[in-house]
Amino acid sequence: MENTSYETTILTSDLYKIFKGAYNDFRAVASSDYMFELPPLEYQEFIDAIDKEYVKCIVLLENHIPTAFLIYTMAISESIELNVIHCLGSEDLLTKRKLLMERFLKETEKERAEKVVCYPLLGIQSGFTSDISHYGFKFVGLAVLRFMMDNKNSEEILNSLASEPKDDSYKVTTWENMYYDDAVKIIHEGFKTASDALFDTRYLTKEGTDDVLDKIVNGVYGEFLPETTSVLMHNGRPCGFCFTNITGGKIANIPLVSIEKEHQGKGLAKHLIKKSVSGILKLVRSGERDFTEVNVSAETNNISALKMYRHAGFKEDYSYPQAYLPI
Repeated sequence: MENTSYETTILTSDLYKIFKGAYNDFRAVASSDYMFELPPLEYQEFIDAIDKEYVKCIVLLENHIPTAFLIYTMAISESIELNVIHCLGSEDLLTKRKLLMERFLKETEKERAEKVVCYPLLGIQSGFTSDISHYGFKFVGLAVLRFMMDNKNSEEILNSLASEPKDDSYKVTTWENMYYDDAVKIIHEGFKTASDALFDTRYLTKEGTDDVLDKIVNGVYGEFLPETTSVLMHNGRPCGFCFTNITGGKIANIPLVSIEKEHQGKGLAKHLIKKSVSGILKLVRSGERDFTEVNVSAETNNISALKMYRHAGFKEDYSYPQAYLPI
């Protein structure tokens, strides 16, 4: 019987033909096993992204045949984003993951001197938590909550919320570009000490936060929805924001909610959430859009945020460990 021989290598054109089967094996289970909300790129699109160096792929060869791989990118944010580790079958998983992770750490050694590694352990990857902790990874629990467009109970819960704060000095309005600089300041102040900054260090500076917001409003992270992005005004000045965009297909998303510190603790965020979600519902009911849901993520230990979303008609779907490797 032939001994098993493992080797890790970078995916290059000489492997494109024999790698296709391994990649398509992952595509077939991306939703069921890895909780991907959107289908991964078609194989040729993936190869084009490799050629353009938008993404990088480390392949594990088992007796010269690809049986596992790791995909990561450094092109989207200041973090090194580890997207997925996939193994064909269920044999020798720990060894395969270990070899891929060690090659990844070697390949990114220079960049890791300045960049955090972030790795969402979605689906079956959550079983890798204890193993990657040995490499220094730390974890934040994240919950994904959904507001389903066809759920009448959720809609009734949302409609029961007041549209405007009782305090007349506050008003909720809709996004305009003139609020951009205020949004950068408020999001930076709100997120620089939040867990998000642990795995996306851009929030630590106003310049980095500007980059995040620029990518949202200019559609890099999915189509921006200015008509359903809400702004909280206090005596005519912006003091809070709820951004909305489309992560793809029929899924609307709330990527950022932030309110200035002095206006927190007053239950004002729920008015922003109501205006944004009600606006998305209106687009669906009018036939302008065909969204099936609005989703959002929150820390599993952020009880106040979880309660707020529940009180707006959202329901928790699943949670996962967000891994990050500090600089």
